[in-house]
Amino acid sequence: MIYYIIVLVNKQLQQKLKTLPRSPGVYFHKSASGEIIYIGKAAVLKNRVRQYFQSGKDFDAKTRALVAEIYDTDWIETESEIDALFLESEMVKRYMPRYNILLRDDKSQTFVRIDMKSEWPTVTFTRSPADDGATYIGPFYSGLPVKKALRYLRKIFPYYIKPPKREHANLEEQIGLAPSLDMTSHEYKKSLRKLIKYIEGGRVKIAQEIERDMKRAARNQEFETAAQLRNKLTYLRELQRRIMFGDREFINISKDRALSQLAELLSLPAPPARIEGYDISHMSGTNVVASMVVFTNGASDRTHYRKFKMHVQRNDDTANMRETIRRRFSEKNRKDWGMPDLLLIDGGKGQLSAVLDELDRLDVTVPVIGIAKREEEIVVAKNSSHINDDDALLGQLMKEPRLGISVLDSGDFYLINLHAGQQNAGSHSRNLRGSDTMSEYDDVIKLFQRIRDEAHRFAVSYHTMLKRKGATKSELDDIPGVGPATRRKLLRRFGSMRAVRRASQTEICDAIGQALGTRVYEAFCYQGGDMPQL
Repeated sequence: MIYYIIVLVNKQLQQKLKTLPRSPGVYFHKSASGEIIYIGKAAVLKNRVRQYFQSGKDFDAKTRALVAEIYDTDWIETESEIDALFLESEMVKRYMPRYNILLRDDKSQTFVRIDMKSEWPTVTFTRSPADDGATYIGPFYSGLPVKKALRYLRKIFPYYIKPPKREHANLEEQIGLAPSLDMTSHEYKKSLRKLIKYIEGGRVKIAQEIERDMKRAARNQEFETAAQLRNKLTYLRELQRRIMFGDREFINISKDRALSQLAELLSLPAPPARIEGYDISHMSGTNVVASMVVFTNGASDRTHYRKFKMHVQRNDDTANMRETIRRRFSEKNRKDWGMPDLLLIDGGKGQLSAVLDELDRLDVTVPVIGIAKREEEIVVAKNSSHINDDDALLGQLMKEPRLGISVLDSGDFYLINLHAGQQNAGSHSRNLRGSDTMSEYDDVIKLFQRIRDEAHRFAVSYHTMLKRKGATKSELDDIPGVGPATRRKLLRRFGSMRAVRRASQTEICDAIGQALGTRVYEAFCYQGGDMPQL
């Protein structure tokens, strides 16, 4: 169903809209109280901002809510689209407008990563910033434009995109996209700090610095250096003419609608602000891990993600889910992590029953639903999912089915299929991912898909890390006093663990010292390996 809106604009705002410039920039929508409720960028401010106030414009429910709340609009002109791109990110981080937070899909957030602690730092992009000591700039909500912008900026501030082999030149160095071989690490990092400063808003100062350095080089008759700096200034001015994102901006504020519809479907007292998704990952009962992902107001909140390594390694998803819930809702974690408004379990009746039993034992009341893998159905336990289903929409849908929605009574459970007619669609396939059959709960389907897939990804990544760690674990790890440095010395000296085991006591002691070498030699003897010969 398409909704149209008749926009009523106050006289003061009407007059302001007439003064909108045709330049790029960032605009700020404000409520009657003066609160900034939405920030956006535009290639042409006049065209973009006026779109919000065109009568008859087809908007979804959330966009209509945004437009109805706009009382005033301000804007900042920028010299170029690239400036607007970076300024938008800065302003969203500063003011955290609620419609921006609800609007943006976490998967569209892009960070620029620069590992400044390396001798020759690289500049890359990621959607998952880590606590690894690198510098992260962002988030940027327009991934492609920011990547395009960095490609242009690379001509001004050359950088590596992968660890370099400094011993020989390459094409990128020859065409000016990577540092020249005569540039020192210190000079390279100085250039990268200017790049960071430019992205974070110091564009005018950077241009002034380059111009000042150019004039100084010219006075000192360093003409080659002056020419290089002149070229940088030329590239900076060219950025003003670069088309980064065009005049159209994507508006889709569907997350809030998904949360409202979810509250309606499950008869929740309010749209769930915090949803936690859970999944189990293992291989035949080994390296068993669980993931907990958190979505706040419909968007991924990675700062609250948690992972659990199972205390008991077993091929039993229900038991593993019990342990996960028991640890998540311990008294300490309830206090430190807060309480969710809804739990989403990747699993069917068995996993859901295990979670509910554990919650009852812990005396925790939280609404819980499951996602069955085979049919991609939502599973709700009757009278025990902590959902008010007496007068719920579920009961109504069973009596009066709607197009594209199926609610089945399966004993102690309701099975909800939001793409009726797509039964037996197969695991992780069409139902939650969408199909040709439209449903009025399409936004709910997409939200569940994101949560389910993110929980699965996070669990698998942790499981894979443990598996890789186990595969590379050395016999040396179990010897007291042998740390990473000692392991590296031995492997560098002998080339492999087999060679270390076959080495003589004298050879090992020569590599790592008498006391520690004797300990390593004796440990291998006790392990029943080949007795090295002195």
